Amino acid sequence: MRMVATPALPARAALASAPFLGAPPPGLPEPLAVWTRAADGVRLRLVHYPTPAGGRGWLLLFPGRSEWAEKYALAAAEFGARGYGLLLPDWRGQALSERLHPDPRLGHVARFSDYQRDVAATLAAARALGLPAPLGLVAHSMGGAIGLRALSQGLKVPAVAFSAPMWGIALTTFLRPAFRLAARVVNRTARAAPPPPPGTPYLAVAPFEGNVLTSDPGVYAALQAAVQAHPELALGTPTFHWMTEALRETRRLAALPSPALPMLVALGSAESVIDTAAVRTRHGRWPAARLLTIEGARHEVMLERPARRAAFYDAAAALFAGAAHTQV
Repeated sequence: MRMVATPALPARAALASAPFLGAPPPGLPEPLAVWTRAADGVRLRLVHYPTPAGGRGWLLLFPGRSEWAEKYALAAAEFGARGYGLLLPDWRGQALSERLHPDPRLGHVARFSDYQRDVAATLAAARALGLPAPLGLVAHSMGGAIGLRALSQGLKVPAVAFSAPMWGIALTTFLRPAFRLAARVVNRTARAAPPPPPGTPYLAVAPFEGNVLTSDPGVYAALQAAVQAHPELALGTPTFHWMTEALRETRRLAALPSPALPMLVALGSAESVIDTAAVRTRHGRWPAARLLTIEGARHEVMLERPARRAAFYDAAAALFAGAAHTQV
């Protein structure tokens, strides 16, 4: 990966230029990376993948736990081909945003509600950049929990597309990457090889075979290469406090009514990270909702093999286009 010089910021934007540690999606405008601060002073990095010439507009994208903005260059290319740009934050405690634990390799947050400060900062940055209103929200995994909470607190978007949203946590599945890492530690120890240190990112040690993220070997290799080239983007296992906060938040989310807006939720048939029962329950309680099951896909449906990920992008683009048409 290489560092891309981001375009100059508008003079009116109270934002500072930040690094973008990767190549821009082919055929699309250069990404714009900026620093901003949440209301409580936590420094955040945001990345804007601009709308392609002649495109429809832009989408908010809420990434998952341990992710980074460059990871969504493929999503930017896919949505860009369908006429959409993206704006997404590096959540507090991960990627290039301010880390919150003395050991920066560990995922941590004081309160799950603090992520809503990051949502507010992202929307404020969009206004500072002179962007029009977003045409929708795309939310993956932990971002799905943050997104549902934001919608319940008044986030205004015409429609929302969720990818494997974290609306419930079955510990035996959510922690499976940690269990597999532990097994590798045991195996390495048995061979007298030094085990990885605590907080080692899943991508740094988990082989493609049996991984829980994607069935696309090229995509998985690119993710591993990114972590190797820029370890400062990566994040290891969550703290016990983060897990407690996440469990509490998913219980609270389960009690909320569903928003009155069109919704798509996608699950891979090989999903093994989040609680799919919670997703199906929420889908059944959400009017104007569609559940898309992608055969053979794992947790990262947006980073799957081309035909599998296209199913999600096509469905999401159709959802957003239909919602925009309804509003006209």
